Amino acid sequence: MKTIVISQPMYFPWVGMLEQMQLADVFVHLDDAQFSKGGFFNRVQIKTAEGTPWLTVPLAETKLGQSLNETRMPEHDWRRKQLATLKQAYAAAPHAEEMLSLVESVFGNECKSLAELSAESMEALAGFFEITPKEIQWASAMGVEGTGTARVLAICEAVGAERYVTGHGARDYLDHAAFEAAGIRVEYLDYEKRAYPQLHGTFTPFVSALDLAANCGSAGREVIASGTVYWKDFVR
Repeated sequence: MKTIVISQPMYFPWVGMLEQMQLADVFVHLDDAQFSKGGFFNRVQIKTAEGTPWLTVPLAETKLGQSLNETRMPEHDWRRKQLATLKQAYAAAPHAEEMLSLVESVFGNECKSLAELSAESMEALAGFFEITPKEIQWASAMGVEGTGTARVLAICEAVGAERYVTGHGARDYLDHAAFEAAGIRVEYLDYEKRAYPQLHGTFTPFVSALDLAANCGSAGREVIASGTVYWKDFVR
């Protein structure tokens, strides 16, 4: 069953996003989605001795309705500061150097937009844990018009999807009946939030998967294990 996952690019996302990527035959970066403050496009939490602060990519001036692939980062050296923050937070982690090398590989690419940077970060994590989808596409290059459910469905149809896997946020807007009519099965992630050895107190699953990389190395792949649930069982 050909499975598609569609997501806005997210900056070094949590394990749950990697679980979606692992299930995908085709993964589509929704790079032309609209930027909005408060999302995970340019920020993610990390775990430190002081709690779970945000690791945030600074942005150049933004305007109403701007898409992720139009959103730019400033020229100043924010990358160096983020590497220093991560180095300090994970100094005691057994695989800290591997994690920092991963981040440096992303920062070493000349990403022109926030969409490119965040997509690179997702793909770098997927590569580190050896869960890269068979095919990766960019929505802006697909020539598929529309908004909301209609566009998601059109993208699914364009790649010949038989199953669409999504996170819980789609529950409130997705037209499940339209997917059923098109012969595409909708499933939601059934997040396990599987625990792993973690620094700094009580385990939390909602931090960047960089945390998993630093603490477990590539063996952390075993934690990326959640399955799915059929939409009718999920929404009832």
